[in-house]
Amino acid sequence: MHKEKLLKQLEGVHTLQSVMSVLGVNRLQAIYYVHCLRKAGYVKTARSPSGNRVYSISFENRLGGTSYEELLNKISPVKLAVGVIYRVYGKTPTPEEILVYAVKRVSLRTILSVLALFKKEIDWNKLYRISKENHCKRQIGALYDLARTIMRTRRMSGRFRTFSLPKKEYAFRYVVPGLKSKDFKEIENRWRVYLPFNKSDLEEYA
Repeated sequence: MHKEKLLKQLEGVHTLQSVMSVLGVNRLQAIYYVHCLRKAGYVKTARSPSGNRVYSISFENRLGGTSYEELLNKISPVKLAVGVIYRVYGKTPTPEEILVYAVKRVSLRTILSVLALFKKEIDWNKLYRISKENHCKRQIGALYDLARTIMRTRRMSGRFRTFSLPKKEYAFRYVVPGLKSKDFKEIENRWRVYLPFNKSDLEEYA
């Protein structure tokens, strides 16, 4: 089967089982076809949360570039399935950009995964600027304090904390609409931000 036809049939996100189903082939043939596309540069492989291999198959993979999800999977113990992802070309996203992306993404799994970035060196001046531009300073601050309850983190700058903490009359915001924490009320009240996690949700960081 020609690679161009194969790529057209399989473009998207697949498991080995879905490749078998789409092409109507057995397991060994499916492995062979995925291998051919990978050799041509069309396949990126990741692990799903359940540990299964997931294949992202597209022409764009051949162009290079990376994605926020791929970077997080290298850093965080909380792995992300590779679905429809935003790919960045010509540069590697910084930790500050990934943190803001995760909050704007409003995905529980992505937000949980991004907590690991607080162990990295953060440019807090840059993070303040871009989180202010994206109206998520308080969400970032609350997630940082949450991360401190489960791991050793780099120190937040005093400037970021001072200029990001809300006044008492500020309305609460959500990280994920409709979700509140039962276990982290103190952090929620400090930042006037509802957190979407309880202690049991953070077990992957144990």
